[in-house]
Amino acid sequence: MDITLADECEDPLPSEPLVELARVAMQAEDLPASTQLSITLVGDAQMSKLNAEYMEKSGPTDVLSFPIEDLSGGVRTVSPGEPPLLLGDIVICPSVVRANAASAAVAFEDEMALMVVHGVLHLLGRDHVIDAEAEAMEQREREILALMGRNRP
Repeated sequence: MDITLADECEDPLPSEPLVELARVAMQAEDLPASTQLSITLVGDAQMSKLNAEYMEKSGPTDVLSFPIEDLSGGVRTVSPGEPPLLLGDIVICPSVVRANAASAAVAFEDEMALMVVHGVLHLLGRDHVIDAEAEAMEQREREILALMGRNRP
């Protein structure tokens, strides 16, 4: 799996734990080995701009997911010789994640782990608008985080 992480923040974070979380989430969801994913860490101003442009909401948010492929009907298989599955882009704002972690009295690393898994699940068509969907998504987040020895905050 090809996972690219770009950290555009003033205070960069260690990338390997985030990449490994994404890899575990993608493997847990049985994605093809050729799957590609991008994670970008941004500051408040950039996240506010993206949140306004794509979600029509003001201010920064913790995570946004931008799928490339429509996988709401399930993950497609990739045959040898076909192009890789381009999952999409996850954008995370660590400063918002840090504030959310402090507010919930959980470790920043656990909240960041949740954002990575949450972003991957969004790219796969999962959502949390309807209560039943939210419960199913949260359960899957718990299962994937447990694979890495983490609890869902």
